[in-house]
Amino acid sequence: MEAFDAADFCLLDSEIVSATLTYSEGKFVRAETRHQLKQDRFSRATIDAAERTAHWSVEHKNKLMVAVVIVAVVAAAAVGSWYYLGQQDQKASLDMSVAVRTLNTPVRPPNMPAQPDAPSFASSAERATAAHKQFQAIVDKYPHTHSAEFAHYFLGATAADLGDNASAEREFQKVISSANSDVAALARMALASVYRNTGRDKQAVELYKQLAAKPTSTVGKVMAQMELAATYQAANQPLEAKHVYETIQKENPASEAAQLASAKLQQLK
Repeated sequence: MEAFDAADFCLLDSEIVSATLTYSEGKFVRAETRHQLKQDRFSRATIDAAERTAHWSVEHKNKLMVAVVIVAVVAAAAVGSWYYLGQQDQKASLDMSVAVRTLNTPVRPPNMPAQPDAPSFASSAERATAAHKQFQAIVDKYPHTHSAEFAHYFLGATAADLGDNASAEREFQKVISSANSDVAALARMALASVYRNTGRDKQAVELYKQLAAKPTSTVGKVMAQMELAATYQAANQPLEAKHVYETIQKENPASEAAQLASAKLQQLK
């Protein structure tokens, strides 16, 4: 496999963010950076410990030798684990790039034959099925990586695209319970959509309220409020929708969000 340079990893990050925006805003943190930060923290702590015990080593040579052996074994195991996880994250990231590209592959117009030099799918369902298999492979092969968190999210998203709401709900719940706040917010947003599509507006409303109360870098307050208002509007609760739109206007004056909320208020009249 061709080696990836810094530009490749930047492209990979942008592709994952782009695919995530198909369902909501998102971001993807490189595993290599995390691995390096962990190594730096481990090295600094090891050096500090050595400096603190230097003056004590002469008097306790025998005990120190035993302790050094134990520490060395534990440290080697820790570094080995970090190195292994870092390697797993890198491999998972590369597989993620392939799956994300599949998710971004164009769908051909009806009756248009496939072109050998231009990858495409006959339908969005065919594309979602192919991407779903690739994301599942990432979860199966690299279950303890951060890439797997995103893979679970995309498993839910592609399942929803295929009309499998039960599987989508299950995957989004996994992300909500185990992923970091930014990825979990994406899953909550997507799960709320599943609730709306299956007639569970009350549960969707609760999720949107939670997201609006605790915005993240992936799901902002206005985004959650707009979806909340739209849910009220679709459920024939115009007064509740009106209140949310007015709140958006008040909190975001002279903004695109305020203009959009104003247009929605006009529809309610």
